[in-house]
Amino acid sequence: MRSLSEPTPLTAALTAALGSRSVVLVGMMGAGKSSVGRRLARKLDLRFVDADAEIEGAAGMSISEIFEHHGEPYFRSGEARVIARLVEQGPQVLATGGGAFMDGGTRTLIAAKGVSVWLKAEPDVLMRRIKRRADRPLLQTADPEATLMRLIEERYPVYAEADITLHSRDVPHEVIVDEIIAALAARLGLVPRIVQGSTP
Repeated sequence: MRSLSEPTPLTAALTAALGSRSVVLVGMMGAGKSSVGRRLARKLDLRFVDADAEIEGAAGMSISEIFEHHGEPYFRSGEARVIARLVEQGPQVLATGGGAFMDGGTRTLIAAKGVSVWLKAEPDVLMRRIKRRADRPLLQTADPEATLMRLIEERYPVYAEADITLHSRDVPHEVIVDEIIAALAARLGLVPRIVQGSTP
């Protein structure tokens, strides 16, 4: 499907500079990877792929069901295989699940085949967003907030290895999309590097 918006000189230059590489969104559940990713893909005139949806399609069951019937190690193994396949199919905007970037092999593949963008959100923002949905298997615990904080402590130092970090917050998605485009352009040497409204 083609983009609903005409490419600008910047977005056209950006997609040319990406070549076959993907823009890979990483971060916690609730960070906005899918909703921002869809809009970013439209603006860049690239296809959008949600890794979790691809995993569910390949398995024929929801991620919650995979966790329930097979456990997290089985899911992580399948997730790594699916992402390895997907990153070979760029250019695209690829949204990954919250734990995907924790796998060293997956990080290496993403570094080789894409540009990674961490959507970093504060715990209160994540908790507010996550409470709207009941399909987060890792948070089916007696104390979801404590579980979320433990995951943040484990994952944020690894997410920080991403090529770009942007602050996911409660602003219109288009604002985040425009910030990602500016950061990608700077990363790929298309414009002079400028200070983004993000955490280094």
